[in-house]
Amino acid sequence: MSSTQPGRGLLLFRYRGVPVVLAPSWWLGAAAIVVLYAPLVERLLPGATTTSSIVLAAAFAVLLGLSVLAHEMGHCVTALRLGLPVRRLRLFLLGGLSEIARTPRRPAHEGIVAAAGPAVSILLALVFGALVLVVPGQGALWLLVLECAFANAAVAVFNLLPGLPLDGGRMLRAGVWAMTGRRSAGTTAAAAGGWVVAALLVGWALWGVATDAPDRWLRLGICLFTAWFVVAGAGGELAAERRQLPEGLTLADLVRPILQLPAESPVADALAAAAGRGVVLVRADGVAAGLLDPAAARRLAAGSPFSPAELAAEPIRPESVLLASEPVAEIVERVRETAAWQFVVVDDDGRPAGVLHRDDLRAALDGAG
Repeated sequence: MSSTQPGRGLLLFRYRGVPVVLAPSWWLGAAAIVVLYAPLVERLLPGATTTSSIVLAAAFAVLLGLSVLAHEMGHCVTALRLGLPVRRLRLFLLGGLSEIARTPRRPAHEGIVAAAGPAVSILLALVFGALVLVVPGQGALWLLVLECAFANAAVAVFNLLPGLPLDGGRMLRAGVWAMTGRRSAGTTAAAAGGWVVAALLVGWALWGVATDAPDRWLRLGICLFTAWFVVAGAGGELAAERRQLPEGLTLADLVRPILQLPAESPVADALAAAAGRGVVLVRADGVAAGLLDPAAARRLAAGSPFSPAELAAEPIRPESVLLASEPVAEIVERVRETAAWQFVVVDDDGRPAGVLHRDDLRAALDGAG
């Protein structure tokens, strides 16, 4: 059953635990399509009433949304099959987005996931294009089938443009990454492709204005908005790629030594013993009570220095445990996604190897930037 997700939109359904959400901005896009497409219906179907034109325009908006959903489901299903977790699938004003929670480790995986969406759109465009030739007459049903073919073709063509954040840009990045062995080189090339795509969109819009094209103002608005979306997305991808650890610096250089103390230790003593180390507080039964939070410990010690240090512990949750052998890029992603300021780093046998502070990682990334 659908429900409202605060700040996220309408939850349509879940696929293997991945929420599929309709953002509020989608409704604005659908309304704009109805307003702009209804007059075209009247030209395509002579004799159509205003009501039927609006209904068919609304049907086109829904079909376009379903086309985008099928496109994004192609990304989502493929990513999950390759072992890449998907945070959510979101439909919004300009289309859709499958939020993959982890960067692909191999260029082939990036390319396959990126190509899956356009492949679904092309397949659907071909199927409905063939049906256009079969459906008799040129009535409302014929127009709906034609709309499906056009919607999927438009989604495929737009997403295959070779620039980030579009699928074509991700495929370009995967290709350059495979040839050079450096993902950063692929991102740089695909971001440049995004800027070229944006420039071409603006140029096409200005050409329409200069030549007094009938759709010049609609073209100008759509192209400027889309160009802004492409430029912003390309810039965001480039900035994220550049925020990696400086060459030669490893996770081991950032991890603080770990110290285990009894959970009932006086908080003032625990603070003194920490001395820049990460402190794991352990109860008498051997269960970890959490990590000592120095800020909370200082506040507690100021008023009650002999209180148990456990009162100033930050719980150790599964998402705040990092594997030392994980790729640095994945650790950076995990830290960014988790609402914790310190993380326990364990070795492959599950033994604590140290504590990573968010501030230490941020300082290293800022230095790289």
